[in-house]
Amino acid sequence: MAYNKVVISGINTSELTVMKEEEKIALLREIRATGSKQARDRLIQGNLRLVLSVIQRFTGRGEDIDDLFQTGVIGLIKAVNNFDLTKEVRFSTYCVPMIAGELRRHLRDSSHVRVSRSLRDLAYKAIQARERLTFSLAREPDIGEIAAEIGEERADVVIALESISDPVSLCEPVGNDSGDTVTMLDQISGGEDVESALKEIAVRDAIRALGSREREILRKRFMQGRTQTEVAAETGISQAQVSRLEKSAISRIKASI
Repeated sequence: MAYNKVVISGINTSELTVMKEEEKIALLREIRATGSKQARDRLIQGNLRLVLSVIQRFTGRGEDIDDLFQTGVIGLIKAVNNFDLTKEVRFSTYCVPMIAGELRRHLRDSSHVRVSRSLRDLAYKAIQARERLTFSLAREPDIGEIAAEIGEERADVVIALESISDPVSLCEPVGNDSGDTVTMLDQISGGEDVESALKEIAVRDAIRALGSREREILRKRFMQGRTQTEVAAETGISQAQVSRLEKSAISRIKASI
């Protein structure tokens, strides 16, 4: 979706300008030195087109475009507040993950999918670590780096981030090939792969519908290789209860797919 001549939150997007990097740094230095509100407003105004470019990744999910834009501006303001002038990183490079992170938080908090408190807290930690590492590394970190940063198992971080991620349509555009839109479905080579991908999506949705205790038991049993006796000791319930909950969870997953 393009926003060349659209009014969003009372702002005519066609009138927005692109600020040069050296001008951004000069304004940041002025803000740090004098606390100038005028310089701060100019810097924010000069980066609104960047906010527009980022929110395009988050449209098509039923969210009001004004809400997305205002949330993106909050991320931009946080970037202005936290940018470290001693780092050799472009301000726009730092802004993008900050804006995207704020948008993800907004979408996550407004989601109707129920996620356990422990998973949500771990996801928060992972997202914050990703933002810190993006700044320090000047690139997007991988899951292993995020897990190491917060001292958690890689599998646990993957599960936490998956639990708060939004479902993606197979028809959602993921690129452009010689003028033709490429969807996620196009990236899957054959019919068997399509069927496999659909089953995997169904399984993930079924797992998300389970209770937090059932998800925890499945994670420990099948991702960490724990025995039922070990899981019982770690969760404070009997081995018989673990067995019953495990069988019930597996049956519900099978029934849903």
